[in-house]
This record gives sequence, structure tokens and C-alpha cells, in this order.
Amino acid sequence: MQKKKTEIITARMTPEVKRQLQARARDVNMTLTNYLIICGLGQEIVRVDGLDEVLSELKAQGRNLNQLTTLANMGRLTVLRGDDLISEYTRLCDAVSTLIREVR
Repeated sequence: MQKKKTEIITARMTPEVKRQLQARARDVNMTLTNYLIICGLGQEIVRVDGLDEVLSELKAQGRNLNQLTTLANMGRLTVLRGDDLISEYTRLCDAVSTLIREVR
């Protein structure tokens, strides 16, 4: 559950500094408010390019694997080399998990 933001801080800066902050926030796909909060609290911002595409592919492969498993359990499909499919999917999941641990 996200807490409601009710407090306001006003900061004065030059237009150039404002543009730089907005650009940095945009570069990491964050709002200026969230960017300033994270920076102000000393938290690290980590940007991983291409992760959205990898996760989308991982989800798609997971759905395909579930559909194949369901059809095989119903006897409507015989899966050849299913162990290879599962081991490759497991390897992909492990690679994403390793990446997430490194980012944290």
C-alpha cells in the first residue's frame, strides 16, 4: 500500500539545475519528486536497460510451458525433450535472479 504524500517542500534553483535534475529523473524513468526523494535519502538508483523485454519474454515462455504441461497432462500432447525445455527455462530464471541480487 502506497502512503499518501501530503507534505510539500519548496526549493529554489537556477533553470539550468532544474533542467539537469529533470533530465536525470527522466533518464531513470522516475518522476522528479521520486528522484529527489531517493537521492535525498542516500539510496542508490540502478538502471538496467533491456530488463523489461527480458521479463516479458520470461513470462511468455512461462505461459507457454504451462500450456504445454496442461495439454500433456490431458493426454492431448506428447512432449518430446521436455527436460531440455524445462532446464533452459530454469537457466533463464536463474540468470534473472542473479541479476536482481546484484542490483540489490
